[in-house]
Amino acid sequence: MAAVLIRSIVRNFKRPATAASAAYSTGGGGGCTCTSKKLEGKVALITGGASGLGKATASEFLQHGARVVIADLDAETGIKTAKELGSAAEFVRCDVMVEADIAGAVEMTVERYGKLDVMYNNAGIVGPMTPASISELDMTEFERVMRVNVFGVVSGIKHAAKFMIPARSGCILCTSSVAGVTGGLAPHSYTISKFTIPGIVKSAASELCEHGVRINCISPGTVATPLTLRYLRKVFPKVSEEKLRETVKGMGELKGAECEEADVAKAALYLASSDGKYVTGHNLVVDGGMTAFKIAGFPFPSE
Repeated sequence: MAAVLIRSIVRNFKRPATAASAAYSTGGGGGCTCTSKKLEGKVALITGGASGLGKATASEFLQHGARVVIADLDAETGIKTAKELGSAAEFVRCDVMVEADIAGAVEMTVERYGKLDVMYNNAGIVGPMTPASISELDMTEFERVMRVNVFGVVSGIKHAAKFMIPARSGCILCTSSVAGVTGGLAPHSYTISKFTIPGIVKSAASELCEHGVRINCISPGTVATPLTLRYLRKVFPKVSEEKLRETVKGMGELKGAECEEADVAKAALYLASSDGKYVTGHNLVVDGGMTAFKIAGFPFPSE
């Protein structure tokens, strides 16, 4: 996510960001006014849940009645987030590069709550922003990105499936990216890792559907998360954070709206709840049309 449009963002500094209209504003995911809670009694485990999209999704799930286990490498932030979200949330330290950590997080969740209804493999890293050329690709760094973004996802699917298959129910979610839908939006390592996610989902769906277990992924567009802004500051150190934030908000093609963390969280809620009961093997793209089309740029003939 943080890597999306690193190259093209330069061209957009001169393009004014479009303010989101009040009609489209979703806020920060708080203040659920729904009459029914879509995840009442459900148990969810979210990797990378301490901040950003993971935290927003945890908040959304909690508002809809779920109990949420936040798994993250950042123990300090994870503990703080769990306390902030309330008694229905708890934290477990988890390094998704270590299969035993993922297995332990899943087992702890099942032991504590007796089941696992939703497994959200959300943890990910961007990796190095430079060098840009694949001819200079650092294979050690490439392996590290793949270890987190791909190995971590597959491990999460594997260990969640161990409990969901016998239960003949459950939902597995994975975070991909618009950088995994079209090339050239991010560094090669990140792009390759995110293109892999929809393939993993389709492969797993071919087996899991026989057991009543659904699996889908979400490909968000640019969202001004702390992770996104942190990486952009490294690439554009002389640009103010306010300018970076406004530029990110203006990257989408859908006018009158911007992609917020809550939009991705609500997409996850849809897929995790009974609203998405017949959706599996799908990549839900939440990008305001960013990857749907390309403007050719031909000049209009003069009249």
